[in-house]
Amino acid sequence: MDERFEITKRTGIVGIIGNIFLLVIKATVGFASKSQSMIADSVNSAGDIFASLMTFIGNKIASVPGDEDHNFGHGKAEYIFSMFIAISMIFVSIKMIIDAIIALFKGNEIIFSWWLVLVSIITIITKLSLFIYTKAMYKKYNNILLEANMEDHRNDCIITTFTLISILLTLKGINWFDSIVGIGISAWICKTGIGIFIESYNVLMDVSIDENTKDTILDLIHAYKEVKEINEISSTPVGYQYIVFLTISVDGNMTTYESHKLADGLEKNITGLENVYKAIVHVEPFVEKENE
Repeated sequence: MDERFEITKRTGIVGIIGNIFLLVIKATVGFASKSQSMIADSVNSAGDIFASLMTFIGNKIASVPGDEDHNFGHGKAEYIFSMFIAISMIFVSIKMIIDAIIALFKGNEIIFSWWLVLVSIITIITKLSLFIYTKAMYKKYNNILLEANMEDHRNDCIITTFTLISILLTLKGINWFDSIVGIGISAWICKTGIGIFIESYNVLMDVSIDENTKDTILDLIHAYKEVKEINEISSTPVGYQYIVFLTISVDGNMTTYESHKLADGLEKNITGLENVYKAIVHVEPFVEKENE
């Protein structure tokens, strides 16, 4: 668990450093050349800095263990801060869409510069490297904050590729495509932000555990022949994991010791699953239902 939070913190710091570097060069060259796509790209980098900062803060809070006021830890901080990232992405993208549309209709005289091309290539290489690194960490630790940053890095590779295309087209006097790319970039950012927002919202609203994990839990229960009936199975998220509540029925003649031993064994097996934080099993005597 400590390693998971440490890696997330390190990834956030690397993201902040990389994005500050890209923001400076993009904004400098973008405003100097009046390129809407590069300006949009620089604003996107500013959003990425905010996202990386939220990753760092959210991860720090989420890593705090349980206490008297927060018995199951602070894991939901991951989703609260990922929601902040999503909201910022949505608002920034809407503003950029408006600016790009205005530039499209009013006309935008771009001052071509090979610096624009160089900055685009540097951005693609930097972001591709960050994407590969963050994706590897996300696959290993399954952290929504890492997922949000991974999505950002991947999007930036695609976004800057289109920025590069629009810049090269200005050599042929095709300036309108720059605004179109600016609109496309902004729409992509908005879509990604909405996706992260929905995922975070679902967890904060206590969405149930996924069906695959639920089926695995049911298979574990069915392995115990003493279990006569599964009365209830429910769950609530705590960070990236879930607390699972079970009510099962066993033979009423089973001793208290035997039934508790069975429950303890079942709890241990279920808690061993990757995305289960804790399993709580309640045992009741089995009552044969009368035919109506």
